[in-house]
Amino acid sequence: MSSAKFSFYQAKEVWANLHLLLNWVGHLLLTKTFRCVFPPYISNFGFEILLFPPQTGVMDVDICGPSIPTVFGIASEQVHSSSSGWSPVYVSDNLSVMSVGFMLPSHKDAIMWRGPKKNGLISQFLRDVDWGNLDYLIVDTPPGTSDEHLSIVQFLKESGIDGAVLITTPQEVALQDVRREIDFCRKVGIRIIGLVENMSGLICPKCKTESQIFKPSTGGGKALAKDTGIEFLGAVPLDPRIGKSADYGISFLDEYPDSPATTAYLQIIDSEFSCTV
Repeated sequence: MSSAKFSFYQAKEVWANLHLLLNWVGHLLLTKTFRCVFPPYISNFGFEILLFPPQTGVMDVDICGPSIPTVFGIASEQVHSSSSGWSPVYVSDNLSVMSVGFMLPSHKDAIMWRGPKKNGLISQFLRDVDWGNLDYLIVDTPPGTSDEHLSIVQFLKESGIDGAVLITTPQEVALQDVRREIDFCRKVGIRIIGLVENMSGLICPKCKTESQIFKPSTGGGKALAKDTGIEFLGAVPLDPRIGKSADYGISFLDEYPDSPATTAYLQIIDSEFSCTV
């Protein structure tokens, strides 16, 4: 993996005369997902980062559903301000997180914002957060192709985005949304690193037998990747302990290294790294 760093954003004028200035970042990755299947995936990606030297930041722009603090086990933390800006919350020395979830009085509070206010917060996450020197900045986006996605693309147009990782589940109702996300990425010029199928069969923790819970009636993620000409990074089987790990903010990979889902996670993460170095 290259250790070279380059200027990530150089004081260029963007939307509404806003100037975004980040320090130094090597790679920028977007994640786009269907419904609520992604947070355990991004947390396991992040926990895997802890085993490697790269400095990584995770920016949660799912403004109305900020679950990233919970899955990383840092939901009780708060953002602090200093002369250099907002300080992200650190999971470890080489993994930092920023989310609106840290700013809410209670985890029960609803966020009812229109587009301009969402855009303003996203610009602050890029402009005012003291990310320090990063090798990777991973942006976790909500489902769909709405304000948050358009804002990120517009704000980072000049810097360049390494690519997007798309997450789906096997059933057609999920694939329909992902087809639209593929179309979005192509229209705005974002490279698609690949597609991951989550909840791909249920693995029994005891006997390791796999059962199909969500039937891939139209071929699932693998068929969609083939039809659209994008890389299929792999499939993560369901393991009931993934949800438990996400609820408690612990690393599923560390707790259950023998699970077939752990093997799938590690193989997919290796594929993503190889696509961005």
